[in-house]
Amino acid sequence: MSSSDTDALDALPPLREVVRQHDLMPKKALGQNFLFDLNLTGRIARAAGPLAGVTVIEVGPGPGGLTRALLAAGVRKVVAIERDERCLAALAEIAAACPGRLHVVAGDALETDYVALAQEHGAGGPVRIVANLPYNIATPLLTGWLETGGWPPFWDRLVLMFQREVAERIVATPATRADYGRLGVLCGWLTQARILFDVAPEAFTPPPKVTSSVVELIPRAAPLPCDRRALARVTQAAFGQRRKMLRQSLKGLGVDPATLLDAAGLTPTARAEEIDVPGFVALAQAFSDASS
Repeated sequence: MSSSDTDALDALPPLREVVRQHDLMPKKALGQNFLFDLNLTGRIARAAGPLAGVTVIEVGPGPGGLTRALLAAGVRKVVAIERDERCLAALAEIAAACPGRLHVVAGDALETDYVALAQEHGAGGPVRIVANLPYNIATPLLTGWLETGGWPPFWDRLVLMFQREVAERIVATPATRADYGRLGVLCGWLTQARILFDVAPEAFTPPPKVTSSVVELIPRAAPLPCDRRALARVTQAAFGQRRKMLRQSLKGLGVDPATLLDAAGLTPTARAEEIDVPGFVALAQAFSDASS
């Protein structure tokens, strides 16, 4: 980052002053919880790894605390998606301070074409998604990024803030039992996921009622071959009745569970929470073969 950009960012008013000037009190309906702690936003930016030459897509920047930290950390460009029109003026001030390095998209994150954005703004370099996600849309955003396009995906890393409960589901394995479910299987199949650190409620304005966690997901170079739709079907059936044995919970698939379980090499009396990712991949393959 140039010294002129550094000076311009330093000259911007404090975030709390920005919120006051633009009347940006967080809206619960938009899942907004703003981060004002510069040490924390800087820590999240550093967690995204070396950022030189990287394009970062940020969802829900609000007044731009994390946006500033990413720009200060040397990111090539930030593409910020913001639904709340009240925040656009504050983000425009940041864009003016760093010409050409912040592109703001006014729109709904759930309806955004991320592949197109990456192609338009990525300049052939790495694309990362780094965000303090609105809690009310965090899980559908994540699953959308995992399921969009082919593999490897358009992004090379995700560094995202979730409620701690959701973070634990993302990194769950059969060893964690209660947290393990469809989300853990999907994330474990396609990525290496880990919780980097927790963030206390008082770090936010307004403070949520729960602890938050920053999660890193790095795409696996070669996930086990598997039909995504078949995997979705078998995990939905298995975890939809997770207290039942697989020989019972899989009956809704319309294929004899005994045949599927035998083909996948799984024990009929096992329950969903006991099956690891390779086991579910094998089960999805058996289901796909039986349905074709």
